Amino acid sequence: MTTTSVANEENIVWHQHLINKQFRAEQKKQKPAVLWFTGLSGAGKSTIAGALETRLANAGFHTYLLDGDNVRHGLCGDLGFSTQDRRENIRRIGELAKLMADAGLIVLSAFISPHQAERELVKDLLEEGEFIEIYVNTRLEVCEQRDPKGLYKKARAGEIQHFTGIDSEYQPPLNPALELLAGEYTPSELAEQCIALLKEREIIG
Repeated sequence: MTTTSVANEENIVWHQHLINKQFRAEQKKQKPAVLWFTGLSGAGKSTIAGALETRLANAGFHTYLLDGDNVRHGLCGDLGFSTQDRRENIRRIGELAKLMADAGLIVLSAFISPHQAERELVKDLLEEGEFIEIYVNTRLEVCEQRDPKGLYKKARAGEIQHFTGIDSEYQPPLNPALELLAGEYTPSELAEQCIALLKEREIIG
């Protein structure tokens, strides 16, 4: 039985508990949100998200950082890198982020998520205003120079197929909440831009 058919079973009903999202958020003195960092491999998504989480945690806010590589060690360890598997990877992350937002957390998600449809899929899972798309805009040549995992070198050599930015397209966000020019500012400065956005949207005080 597929995941979809299970979800549509008439005998499976969402159980509403007494302690809800609003209670959990008020308890934490913040609004739940999912900050979705998207960009090419090596753009700096995880580095910026990590710098931001450190700032938020030190200020007493409740967060969780979801990183693309980390989730593939467990939750998505059974998935490959085909178009279908990559879409399923994002779907699972979206469902997980939704549960974390329900817990009242500020979720920082760092994923290439190259297609607009994938990011819209996650947005549609969340309540209005909870999905905050952040485009880490770093030029391809800069990402290739960094190449922290050696993936671009392998892709150029034909050892990796369908690599985003080389032989697979990346669709930049059409209207991101924030665009970070990661090649021009330090991670700390970019994290500060994110903090300003969160304050502007009253996610944090």
